[in-house]
Amino acid sequence: MKVLVTGSSGHLGEALMRTFRAENRSALGVDIKPSPFTDRVGTLCDRDFVRRCMEGVGAVIHAATLHKPHVATHSRQAFVDTNITATLNLLEEAVTSGVTAFIFTSTTSVFGSALTPAPDEPAAWVTEDVAPIPKNIYGVTKTAAESLCELFARKHGLPAIVLRTSRFFPEADDDAAIRQAYETANVQANEMLNRRVDIKDVVSAHLLALEKAASIGFRRYIISATTPFTHDDLAELRRHAPAVVWRLFPKGEALFNARGWRLFPKIDRVYVNERARRELGWQPTYDFGQMLDCLRADQDFRSPLAREVGSKGYHERVFKDEPYPVA
Repeated sequence: MKVLVTGSSGHLGEALMRTFRAENRSALGVDIKPSPFTDRVGTLCDRDFVRRCMEGVGAVIHAATLHKPHVATHSRQAFVDTNITATLNLLEEAVTSGVTAFIFTSTTSVFGSALTPAPDEPAAWVTEDVAPIPKNIYGVTKTAAESLCELFARKHGLPAIVLRTSRFFPEADDDAAIRQAYETANVQANEMLNRRVDIKDVVSAHLLALEKAASIGFRRYIISATTPFTHDDLAELRRHAPAVVWRLFPKGEALFNARGWRLFPKIDRVYVNERARRELGWQPTYDFGQMLDCLRADQDFRSPLAREVGSKGYHERVFKDEPYPVA
């Protein structure tokens, strides 16, 4: 079965195409930008282009998107065109072509303001049942695209799975205070506790979604590294996160100290992947414990795939004081 992969020049798209090629599986990479992993260059807003790309395709992984870093540099209309119109074009052509699985790569950013509890409240325990409250055009358009997938599953019987991925980009954090206080590897190691996932595990979730879509029909899943925390930890995480973490990983503090690393003093949210593990049979490999094992062995805690894909950035221009402007 040929799989259409949109956004094949991006982080996830390239990781998917690398995986398909390594496994000798038929896949067609499509992107607006050329790359060694893109077979056809064009915009998904062009319905005729989408129709041509859909020929002979049995399943779609729709990873192409404008991201949060583009909020300050692209118009709202551009977000609507790329994140909503393109998704609609793909869904309509997928139904016409008899596609048997449609996997939509969404984001935990759809939760928006629901992720930040009041200062005196415990950390948020974020499952798929939390109602999104988008706080920018990125979140609004990804939420709308998710709803389109649900509509086509319900009205046309198109098996559609939405994967809300947490952070897997290798670039530095957009928060200047975080960048000044922590080195990038330290930040991303910390995030494995509650809001980050390795791209290798993201790929495996997409492949499982392809396999299970027909039997599931429609479902949303959070795709994030398995957290070590429970509900009982949430109040203390908001007050003093290191006390919780080092109680769970008593040998980890020395590993951090040896590198001059620090945990974040507070954690305000925890992404929960239990539904994806239970229903998709997803078994993510990369988590905070694995990261500590790599530190102990003086190894890079990222997967080989993450290192192969590397950093791509989001803009061709270089901004003076930031990796990208924040809106």
